[in-house]
Amino acid sequence: MSADPNCQSPSADPTPPAALTSQPPGPEASPEEKDLWWFRNVYQGDKQAQLTWRAVLTGGLLGAFLSLSNLYTTLKIGWAFGVAITACVLSWAIWRGIRAASGGNFKEMSILETNCMQSTASSAGYSTGSIVGSACAALMMVKGGQLMDPWVMTGFVFLTACLGVFLAIPMKRQMINHEQLAFPSGIAAAETLRSLYAEGMEAAKKAFALLWAMSAGAMLAVLRQLGAIATEMKSFLGDGVTYWCVRISHWIESFTLPGATLGSGVKMYGVMWEPSLLTIGAGMIVGVRASFSMLLGSAILHYGLGATLVENGAVTVKNGAVQLFRWGVWGGTALLVVSSLLSLAFQWRSIARAFRRGGKGTEGTAMSEIEVPGKWMLIGLVPITAGLIMVLDYGLGVPWYLALLGVVMAFPLALVASRATGETDTTPIGAMGKVTQLAFAVLQPGNKVTNLMTAGTTSAAAASAADLLTDLKSGYLLGANPRKQFLAQFAGVLFGTAMIVPAWYLLAGNYEKLTRDFPMIAASQWKAMADLLNPVDGKTALESLPWGAPQAIIIGALLGVILPVLEKFLPKYRNWIPSATGLGIGFVIDFASGFGFMIGALIAWAWRKQNAKQAEGYTLPTGSGFVAGQGLVEALIIIAIAAVGFGK
Repeated sequence: MSADPNCQSPSADPTPPAALTSQPPGPEASPEEKDLWWFRNVYQGDKQAQLTWRAVLTGGLLGAFLSLSNLYTTLKIGWAFGVAITACVLSWAIWRGIRAASGGNFKEMSILETNCMQSTASSAGYSTGSIVGSACAALMMVKGGQLMDPWVMTGFVFLTACLGVFLAIPMKRQMINHEQLAFPSGIAAAETLRSLYAEGMEAAKKAFALLWAMSAGAMLAVLRQLGAIATEMKSFLGDGVTYWCVRISHWIESFTLPGATLGSGVKMYGVMWEPSLLTIGAGMIVGVRASFSMLLGSAILHYGLGATLVENGAVTVKNGAVQLFRWGVWGGTALLVVSSLLSLAFQWRSIARAFRRGGKGTEGTAMSEIEVPGKWMLIGLVPITAGLIMVLDYGLGVPWYLALLGVVMAFPLALVASRATGETDTTPIGAMGKVTQLAFAVLQPGNKVTNLMTAGTTSAAAASAADLLTDLKSGYLLGANPRKQFLAQFAGVLFGTAMIVPAWYLLAGNYEKLTRDFPMIAASQWKAMADLLNPVDGKTALESLPWGAPQAIIIGALLGVILPVLEKFLPKYRNWIPSATGLGIGFVIDFASGFGFMIGALIAWAWRKQNAKQAEGYTLPTGSGFVAGQGLVEALIIIAIAAVGFGK
């Protein structure tokens, strides 16, 4: 699948203008200057193999395997895990082993091949399994165990994932090339690959820092999951050892913060110090402004509004505790949506450039040849939209005009999810789904099928788009050809769909056993929202919202206007203005996550104050190592437990 390079080598014009030095251009540089600097100083796509058959096949097979784990974990615990770092490490180890076993007859993958493999694995492993375990499972619950027709299921999974891939095209140059959003997991994957392929003393030192941080994250992951591991091995370990392993895991996760109990004695879920190097590492990468904004939003919700919400019955008290972010999703999502759309409006000129072909000079033309053309999105969306309308209308009974509206809504919500991922490494898929569920509860009240499957369309597309941009961030840092990465991502959707659909029918064929063995947490939340917004007592969807939610939506929307306007017209004070995205995310996550991000950001800030040169070189590898180590090992442990679960 490798192809000849489509662009000229960076050496075509060896004399850069004075404005373009070896130092990365600052925020004030024009988009053209940023693109040209990257093309001359970072781009390696002409010098290494990238889109090859072995990269796509390796990524597709690894991603297909990992999609099963995401289906299982979504049904079991309501989580889906990014697979990029896991796939990178596994692929590197596999091809190292193949080379050694063959006596050197097979070459190892180049770093860009592995990065391309990462894109394929991510779309196969992440963009398919989670939506099957949430929206599709919720539809089955609504229908009392009845499964979708296989052709409907296959078309829905494949087309929604493809929709996200194509919607990401215009966002890439804006969010990654020009705004330079962090996408911390993408940075962590790039740093992991650099450490695996490191050469030279300085590179070796950074690799050592990353490996040390990965080891610390891995150790913490083992301790956090020790109780689950011991429970699975109880027959071998015995009651005594299992008891203490469970106690250790509980102890690590039980550092409750002051004020976690409301005056009424009700506990606030998630108001604790959760020892998580994953959130600390992500905070080191995203910085103080975004992390502080997340913590501020979460603090307002938990410490400012918590007691009032309980007193007025806005949140459900279950087992003496409340999850306040389930209410905060209304105001937080309004803030995220409005601020993202307004930021898009402010950047309309840069977005328009993504659809133009060509540029000034030889290098400008060459740059346009490696970027994904904007017209690809327009060409791809026609058959994808037509296919989704057919699947939703003929297959599920959703009126064609509402199916079309669901596809149209996917673009702004994918934009919101991608920006949130870029700034905070958190993809608010659940929040995006609730926006769609509320909208369609108003447009077609009482129809839970329409409510669930239109929300599934927008959520799956948003997750796929954010996932692709995370991988493109890795490629951008490594100098990869983004057009080839896009093709690899598209290929991965085929692998994921081919694996996840048959697996779902095997797993869900016995509805009684499925509901007995799996809590189906994510699916239950989707169904509960459909039940709430489509009541049988004659209420409208808006009347069914919890106490204070309409006002929270209005306030969130107003803040979504005010904060971007202040940032736009008062750029000198940008660092003192809360990030709209961070603030919105703070309302839809638990307090412990925002607290962890802030600790990481403060560590990085203090490090820069103490030793700026050292911090500049090692903050990123250290933070990336924390993210990669804990995320990788915790995911592998859950995958192993999932494999045991499938076998029972």
